[in-house]
Amino acid sequence: MSRARRARQVPLRTHWIVLTLLLVCLSGSLLLHGYTHHMFGTEPDGAVIATGPHNAVPAAVAKGGPLIDATGTAPRSARPKPKTIAITFDDGPDPEWTPKVLDLLKAQGVKATFFVVGTEVVAHPELTRRIVAEGHQIGVHTFTHANLSSASGWRRSLELRQSQLILAGATGVSTPLLRPPYSSEPEALTNADWNAIKHARDDGYLTVLTTQDSEDWRRPGTEQVIANSMPKSTAGQILLMHDAGGDRTQTLDALQRLIPALKARNFRFATVSDTVGIAQPVHPASAVERGRGLAVIWAMRLSDGALTILTWLLYAAGALSVLRAITTVVAAKRHARERYWSWGEPVTEPVSVIVPAYNESAGIEAAVRSLAASDHPVEVIVVDDGSSDGTADLVESLGIPGVRVIRQANAGKPAALNTGLQAASYELVVMVDGDTVFEPDAVRMLVQPFADPSVGAVSGNAKVANRKGLLGRWQHIEYVVGFNLDRRLFDLAECMPTVPGAVGGFRRSALERIGGLSDVTLAEDTDLTMALCRDGWRVVYEERAVAWTEAPASLGALWRQRYRWCYGTLQAMWKHRGAWVQGGQSGKLGRRGLTYLLFFQVLLPLLAPAVDVFALYGFAFLNPVRVGLVWAGFLALQLGMGFYAFRLDGEKAGPLWSLPLQQFVYRQLMYLVVIQSVFTALAGSRLRWQRMERYGTLNVPPATADVAR
Repeated sequence: MSRARRARQVPLRTHWIVLTLLLVCLSGSLLLHGYTHHMFGTEPDGAVIATGPHNAVPAAVAKGGPLIDATGTAPRSARPKPKTIAITFDDGPDPEWTPKVLDLLKAQGVKATFFVVGTEVVAHPELTRRIVAEGHQIGVHTFTHANLSSASGWRRSLELRQSQLILAGATGVSTPLLRPPYSSEPEALTNADWNAIKHARDDGYLTVLTTQDSEDWRRPGTEQVIANSMPKSTAGQILLMHDAGGDRTQTLDALQRLIPALKARNFRFATVSDTVGIAQPVHPASAVERGRGLAVIWAMRLSDGALTILTWLLYAAGALSVLRAITTVVAAKRHARERYWSWGEPVTEPVSVIVPAYNESAGIEAAVRSLAASDHPVEVIVVDDGSSDGTADLVESLGIPGVRVIRQANAGKPAALNTGLQAASYELVVMVDGDTVFEPDAVRMLVQPFADPSVGAVSGNAKVANRKGLLGRWQHIEYVVGFNLDRRLFDLAECMPTVPGAVGGFRRSALERIGGLSDVTLAEDTDLTMALCRDGWRVVYEERAVAWTEAPASLGALWRQRYRWCYGTLQAMWKHRGAWVQGGQSGKLGRRGLTYLLFFQVLLPLLAPAVDVFALYGFAFLNPVRVGLVWAGFLALQLGMGFYAFRLDGEKAGPLWSLPLQQFVYRQLMYLVVIQSVFTALAGSRLRWQRMERYGTLNVPPATADVAR
């Protein structure tokens, strides 16, 4: 019994848990990033004018001062002291303008109040700490600059709580001062604004509005900013300015002249609390608040990092996809021009056809009859590998001349093929799966390249026979577009990594020189092909050698087949990794073939989940039209490849209508297969041979059946 069949199959479930956790964490990070960067208002505070009824706003508030305590049934407000001004700055901190504002205030000996946005504090915590360290007062301007008047209750709480935690984590202080974005003077409050202010008070906040708006966000010119900021009387003011949100040059120039002018009029500058005459509201945060705040800050930074990494992965996946499309199409076009190139004198010598069979009774008759009906002289050797369904008896009962059966105890497919090789009568050998039906000229076409003595193996053109249903169509598309386009490229680059078990021709002497077939991998066809390349033989593709194979008819069967293929390919790549540093034909396999497999059959599928997650992120938080156009562009690229590949293979393009649907089921299954295979390989586990279920859907082509009779 082969090593692959003796090996215990170890169930691998932990990696799926890990993968699920990673995807959950990634999705959570993207949701956080999307919320903090794409679900808040980007317009300046004054650009949004509050509208709506005012009847619910208490008169004491509407006609009162700019600092509002909306406590219970008796809300209160406070006005600034005469000839006292609190300069307030919204929307920061900003890495360019906040330091310049702080430098100017320090030079003028003025203390101000900064209402900061939580997301900006996360981005620039050092500036927030500087604001506090230099004696300025600090307040919150929500987490994401959200309009609290139109926000739901849960979002209001989130905006205020997260802002407070971030401040605690970044500066170690907590503040009850709040300036709602898009607010202005008390008399402009609407019922919705008042509801938001009461909600904020329930969370412990004092609302700070304004009495004078510099309108610096409009950038009307320095003179106009000064005029807007200059008090018209000796009454105290809370002046609104900005240290972020765009070019603040006019703000700085206005402050440079405004502060000395107001000092000359005997105005005093103070923080908001000093201006209205209340005790210092800012106090040290607790250790718990600081810890939770730091956790929020790091979560946001990780979300930013995750998006950065995901963006680069998306670029990498896109570049690899485009590169593969261009490379394969260009290679296929060149390969098509050489379609009728002659290898030399026609090969007419007989061929030994080996059919390894294990419980193949469903399709073995059609396979054997099609081989016996070949228009090239053949002997057919069916090696029954311990079947329990009467496969050998069925073949013998056919009584077809030139067909013989060899029975052996179950030892695995490689051992069955080696048995067939020992019994073969001829130098040229064709290996055929027991579920494959050959066209009458397939053997003849398959052996013609052997006219070139450097050719050691030939890959034929395997086509899906059971194409009905979506799964069948998708596999048909994959065979024509994926496998066959790749084989044309490998042929031109002289680095063919796989001659498929369904239809492949070999020199018997070449196989004997490398010791026959090995059972150390689950992809014996890939292992064998790579071994031939490393031994100096050339492996080519003959598209005219057509054979029809039965593809899996269920997702479970497809999973098992592709899992074996992918895992076996990884085993073969690792086994033959030395080809990367060798010369000659072996070096071509390594540096061309193995590199291609690594990038396009391992790394690209591994990037696919990131692409899907980013697409969902884009539809949720970015411009869905733009994201949809990018997706449509890649789909158009795949459709273009599909139409070209179908035309080269002489296939009708009808099944390509299902290609868009393939992106939502089949592609995910294929990249999950790769992920499972990679984890299995990294874990060092071994798999048993996983035989595909046969359905008996293959039939002998009419012409073949007539010849057989």
